[in-house]
Amino acid sequence: QVQLVESGGGLVQAGGSLRLSCAASGLTFSKYSMGWFRQAPGKEREFVSTISLSGGSTWYADSMKGRFTISRDNVDNTMYLQMNSLKPEDTAVYFCAAQRGTNNLSSPDYWGQGTQVTVSS
Repeated sequence: QVQLVESGGGLVQAGGSLRLSCAASGLTFSKYSMGWFRQAPGKEREFVSTISLSGGSTWYADSMKGRFTISRDNVDNTMYLQMNSLKPEDTAVYFCAAQRGTNNLSSPDYWGQGTQVTVSS
């Protein structure tokens, strides 16, 4: 049974930082492209960032470039999202996702349950 479990969310003031983690089990982690999406109240889920199978390539939504850093550890089967300079508009539930055999997340095979990030002004 595949599980993606996010952690690290919480309440932070604007300008602060958080580090999200996504622990994967039940799959061959190194064969999956991984990434993050988020969904704010009343809005559609949006792409945040993707990391390639090896971790050598990363992609970000424009509004996250320079503030967020995605990484992965293929030994510990964990993906991370370091979020700096957080803004109130970053408030959302953050989901991790996995898609087999590609370097994009066009159609994730698996989703986590989400972790809430709240940024106060």
